[in-house]
Amino acid sequence: MDFKLAGTTKGITGFQLDLKINGLPFEIAKTAIFQARDARIEILKVMLASLPAPRADLSKYAPRIQTIQIDPEKIGLLIGPGGKTIRRITETTGAQIDIAEDDSGKVFIYSNNGEAMARAIQEIDGLCGGGSGGGGGGTPIEIGKIYTGRVTGVKEFGCFVECTPGKEGLCHISELADFRVRRTEDVVKEGDSITVKCIGIDERSGKVRLSRKAAMKELEAQKQQGGEAAPAAPAQS
Repeated sequence: MDFKLAGTTKGITGFQLDLKINGLPFEIAKTAIFQARDARIEILKVMLASLPAPRADLSKYAPRIQTIQIDPEKIGLLIGPGGKTIRRITETTGAQIDIAEDDSGKVFIYSNNGEAMARAIQEIDGLCGGGSGGGGGGTPIEIGKIYTGRVTGVKEFGCFVECTPGKEGLCHISELADFRVRRTEDVVKEGDSITVKCIGIDERSGKVRLSRKAAMKELEAQKQQGGEAAPAAPAQS
């Protein structure tokens, strides 16, 4: 027979029995159970000698699964156009993110790295306003404020920069530097971190206009006047 028993010092938590005969005498089953108990106690003693109590924290290599709840109306915001936003979060954090198919707003995050898990949760929370019933879908970009953001796209006419989670604007090629820029790629590349200033927001379309040139000029002026420039707001909270 194939007889497996698992448990603790207090009792059995699981068992499996495979037989190639019809039935099993009670005395044989009883003897096997007591023998398995004695062996289990000895194994547990060795384990406790090595690790007397459960670890307070998971190993940094241990796989993690976290479920968070967001407003179902913000599922589209988290996914982004063509999956752009959720793909960006996955690529930058290293965590795997799945959204429940029932449109309940449940988001499942998988990672074998605690920092990656925390970063992914932070990104989603910042974008979706802290879950169901939360805020208005991420921190808005403000006119006149300086940000350190990530270049999400490079075009002939300039580059797109994500200033806050899920919020981006266009830095026109003429606003990249205080000299004539012939090619956007001569100054920035996709994935670069750059400092920009919001110089305008279109009231009708909501499009954000950014300027690296203006940000550099203002930070330099602050440095000359006060010694230290005011820190730019980070793209990720």
